[in-house]
Amino acid sequence: MVGDWQSVAFGTGPADRGRAEAGVAAAYASAGLDAPARYVWVPSPARGAVAAAVLAGHGDRLREAGLGDLVDLARGDLGGTPARASVLTAVRTRPWEAERTAACSEQGPEQWPRVWAETGGLLWNQVQSLVTRVRAAIGALAVQGPGGESGAGSSAQDEAETILRSATLDAVLGQHDAPWLALFETLGRLSGPLDGLAEAARSAGWWWPYEDLVILSERPSDLHRDEPGRLHRGDGPAMAYPDGFSLHAWRGMPIPPDFVDSLTGLTPGRISAEENAELRRVMLEIFGYDRYLAETGARPLHRDETGVLWSIELPGDEPVVMVEVVNSTPEPDGTRRTYYLRVPPGTRTARAGVAWTFGVDEADYHPEKQT
Repeated sequence: MVGDWQSVAFGTGPADRGRAEAGVAAAYASAGLDAPARYVWVPSPARGAVAAAVLAGHGDRLREAGLGDLVDLARGDLGGTPARASVLTAVRTRPWEAERTAACSEQGPEQWPRVWAETGGLLWNQVQSLVTRVRAAIGALAVQGPGGESGAGSSAQDEAETILRSATLDAVLGQHDAPWLALFETLGRLSGPLDGLAEAARSAGWWWPYEDLVILSERPSDLHRDEPGRLHRGDGPAMAYPDGFSLHAWRGMPIPPDFVDSLTGLTPGRISAEENAELRRVMLEIFGYDRYLAETGARPLHRDETGVLWSIELPGDEPVVMVEVVNSTPEPDGTRRTYYLRVPPGTRTARAGVAWTFGVDEADYHPEKQT
């Protein structure tokens, strides 16, 4: 059940528009509202947020911030039809809160956190991180422009960023509501008022409900994550939508679109000269810890039978401290792989570093066989 909602949360490819529209209509019906007269599909939540901002009367403000092309696209998407008021509270907020309150009361203070931890809690951090990144990137359109160019004056940009971020808060998150929907389904609470919301979530991305129309966005066309589930890709956007709206990341860390391509001929000197600490860590990882240590003539902090402790001092940032360990199991060709494991900056011995990677104190680390 949780696995199904995980697939929904990180699903890609074209929305099932018919199924999504049926789910939205059911959500409206559950709220006692007529189905929307129009369904406006947009290729990304960014286009949806701009359209929502235009409906709220902020089109001219966005145009002043250099987003005139997006405003024109939004007006074309909307077709001049008035939307009247948002019905987010009736369609999503109120039934959602009612079901959550009832479920919490039913489970009690002891069982409730346990059920959450075994269902939605398994997805929450990764999905919420994704939602936060999407919202930030939509707001950043006011600063960078849709194509990454500089926008207008700072006051116009700041106001536009606030407008766009606010518009994202008026959306139903669709597929990214998966953590809570996983919980509600486990508790048998998707056959009532939340059934339509769940159906829309299985079939589309973010959407904005109004009295006369609903704006629905497509799901990502591409999504790349590393093993821990963080956005990660070195040769393109880690998350991309059909209209080109995208997020670039390296192991969850936001990076400029052309950052990895710009690292040709990377040197230790260039790494040290990078002022952005987060980008410097990405550069260091791409360059290779072992290579950096060798080319800078670094000396180990400590050495014992468990491994070697190294520290890379970085100006304006905490040191990168690693423990070097050799796998006791040989590769098929007889060689043994060497690993560099990041450990807390305050680590003082190799044994303490290795122990930390196993989640135990140094005094309690007594391996029968080092791996």
